[in-house]
Amino acid sequence: MSETQAEVGPRIGDQVFEAMQASILNGEYPSGQRLRIRQLAASLGTSVMPVRESLARLEEVGLVETSPHRGAVVKTFTAAELLQIYSVRRILEVEATVHGVQKLDAAGRVRLDEEFAAMETALAAGDAAGYLDHDEELLATIYSASGNPVLVETIRTLWLRCRAYKLVGARQEIAADAQAPLLKHQRRLIEAVDAEDASAAAEATEDSFDDALRRIRAGLDA
Repeated sequence: MSETQAEVGPRIGDQVFEAMQASILNGEYPSGQRLRIRQLAASLGTSVMPVRESLARLEEVGLVETSPHRGAVVKTFTAAELLQIYSVRRILEVEATVHGVQKLDAAGRVRLDEEFAAMETALAAGDAAGYLDHDEELLATIYSASGNPVLVETIRTLWLRCRAYKLVGARQEIAADAQAPLLKHQRRLIEAVDAEDASAAAEATEDSFDDALRRIRAGLDA
């Protein structure tokens, strides 16, 4: 078997996984939606095996859950589960912010402006998924400057797990024409970077999470 032939299976599996993950992250497959293997295989133009394998991988990263009676569904997080995720994210992302701001180079600073401008463009177009993509890349630019790839990878994994919740929130703000809150914390971060003030950057990150945690706790009390 040639190298090209040997790579076909894994490559198709990765493509199916990436397509299914993208559909979950952009809201095409919303929380709670049942994921029927044969329907997915038909829509993706593949056999059922790559779909089965992709569902298992998506379950590993926390985007899908399976049960004996329902099969596979896009995972829905309770307010209590989201509270746990955001509490952990707060700890990790404040740490990544402090170290990243101190080490961010000139190229990274340019990238912040690019991502912020792309966030504004996405919001103007009503593109919540695009806004979140660029928001995460802006933050990842700062976090990656910390020099701790394990920290960044862990944060990205947690982003995946709460993406559906973030997507709903962003869409609600866009629908209400209340876009300023979706930019204020990132603007404060960039200002802190320009001032070379790691403490101010940490405070902006903390405030962002405190706002999110208040919203989630309100859901618990509702």
